[in-house]
Amino acid sequence: MLSVHGRKPAAVVVEPLAKGLLKIGLTPNATTIAGTALTVLSSVALIPTGHLVWAAVLSLFFAAFDMVDGTMARLRGGGTAFGATLDASCDRLTDGALFGAIAMWLVYVEGAAPVNVAVCLAVLVLSQTISYIKARGEAGGLTIVGGLIERPERLILGLGGLALQGFGVPHAVVVSLWILVLGSAFTVVQRLLLAKRDEKAGSRVAPPAGA
Repeated sequence: MLSVHGRKPAAVVVEPLAKGLLKIGLTPNATTIAGTALTVLSSVALIPTGHLVWAAVLSLFFAAFDMVDGTMARLRGGGTAFGATLDASCDRLTDGALFGAIAMWLVYVEGAAPVNVAVCLAVLVLSQTISYIKARGEAGGLTIVGGLIERPERLILGLGGLALQGFGVPHAVVVSLWILVLGSAFTVVQRLLLAKRDEKAGSRVAPPAGA
């Protein structure tokens, strides 16, 4: 939802930052790679070692580059097909690092119940599936816009749970994961229905090469 409705309010902050990064010579793709590397490093280094508040703050800060790089591309006259592919691929890496690191924390630090570890892994898989449905549908000419749990909601809930747990709120991470797994499962069904109801859903597709 926020990926559709939250961009305009965020532009007040994002656009000046994007202009500043372009002035010092950074490219959108370089910004994407830097933001991804720093986000992954923050997750895998800090979460399994129990530094939850710092992990949440730094991961959220570096993840914000996901909005900045797209704005930089638009300010330069538009993004490229490779830039869009790189951005989407890096988003999947950062999501995987975040929830993989949370799973490690649950097992090795928190000693969580197996069901909660399974829920975390389910969130990881569902987050990739939500994004894949949109990408594959659009590759086939379908229009799939929106959803209950998209990447912004996923980051806010996941990192919010980490921050609250780090500040001493018990079970905050587990609660956020249960919200995410239920919301993500709903979103998978929601997006598949959007794809099914699209006017081009019945269009024939070419067979794969070699078939």
